[in-house]
Amino acid sequence: MEAHNCRLMRLPEVMQLVGFGKSQIYTLMRAGQFPQAIKLSPRVTVWRSDEIDAFIEERTAMAREAGQ
Repeated sequence: MEAHNCRLMRLPEVMQLVGFGKSQIYTLMRAGQFPQAIKLSPRVTVWRSDEIDAFIEERTAMAREAGQ
């Protein structure tokens, strides 16, 4: 099996990386425009770091293409 450079991140870290608040993240998730969270237990929700990194790269590329 191939090793992945991936870790699990909790909401505060995700919010800090993407610059969105909790409501915006969940709104984008519902719209299919943000990586889906993984529910590890009733009180623990995480996101894969590789998926968040890909989201950031995609948004950066879109902004550059739009000339921002």
